[in-house]
Amino acid sequence: MTLYIDPPTWPGHGRLWSHLVSDVSFEELHAFAARIGVPPRAFERDHYDLPSHRYPDAVHAGAVEVGSKELVHRLTLAGLRRPKHRRD
Repeated sequence: MTLYIDPPTWPGHGRLWSHLVSDVSFEELHAFAARIGVPPRAFERDHYDLPSHRYPDAVHAGAVEVGSKELVHRLTLAGLRRPKHRRD
């Protein structure tokens, strides 16, 4: 089980955000997010958006810190990438 998180560098709603992903399955991702108290509404297509103050929680729980490009690369290799234009 490996979850990945990128640095909180994505601006939105007056704060910075990270992305949390799995390279195994969405089930694994949802279970990890639930375990650290991330609400289901934070899930967007193929990742969870985490505000910067939650970044340490994810890392402490075992998420591996990677850069944003590496995160997308791992998500794509796993076949879990769901770009915005895709409708499923």
